[in-house]
Amino acid sequence: MGSTGRGAGTGKGGANGKAGAKGKGGARGKAGAKGKDGAGRPGRRAFLVGGAVAVAGTAVLARDELARFWWRLPGMEKKRVEGELDHKGAEWTAASRANWRRADRPDDYVIDRVVIHVVQGSYASAVKVFKDPAHGAAAHYVVRKDGHVAQMIRELDVAFHAGNRDVNERSVGIEHEGFVDRPQDFTAAMYEASARLTAGICARYGIPVDRDHVIGHVEVPGTDHTDPGPHWDWPRYMALVRRERAKLPQGG
Repeated sequence: MGSTGRGAGTGKGGANGKAGAKGKGGARGKAGAKGKDGAGRPGRRAFLVGGAVAVAGTAVLARDELARFWWRLPGMEKKRVEGELDHKGAEWTAASRANWRRADRPDDYVIDRVVIHVVQGSYASAVKVFKDPAHGAAAHYVVRKDGHVAQMIRELDVAFHAGNRDVNERSVGIEHEGFVDRPQDFTAAMYEASARLTAGICARYGIPVDRDHVIGHVEVPGTDHTDPGPHWDWPRYMALVRRERAKLPQGG
């Protein structure tokens, strides 16, 4: 089951170089490298040009951020229909609002991954914990052994399922009932239903149907999870996804 991916890894702050080192002669070191003013300092023109470039760069970044997040402005949020489904035939049962983040994918974040999970428990237990605000994690979908699919988070929103913020922002997460050490839990009905679900996601967002883009939780960078485990039949599953994908138009 996925862990939260809300926190981005912090970097080391600014690049602390050795720029402050004095030369051997105090303020006038041996290097004596004169700037364009002849006093070891950048010229006024350099400051002006550099300042103009910085302002232009800031303006471009601001424009890009506005284009990406325009829908967050007051009065601009897209209307949503409670219980609306992305996957035909799924049952809507909402995850706790604490376990996902509102977004407008793919307009603000590209969707180019499907992440396959195994619950390490029952379908009912997965639904229960994803509704629990204290759990801190949830996937977009849960697939039961008999092939029943529950949608708990809209695909346009970011689910906390992969334990990696970047992967969360660019992926759709699918949980499967069962245990990683019990191959009998992965039934034909489950494989078929999950393959239809993944094929539809790939069609909607133009995701290639291959193992670089349909991955297991174990393959997410930085994860400590092992699911879907050694008994998940990847060749069988990918063949089913390709078969189902062939039935659908791009964007379907």
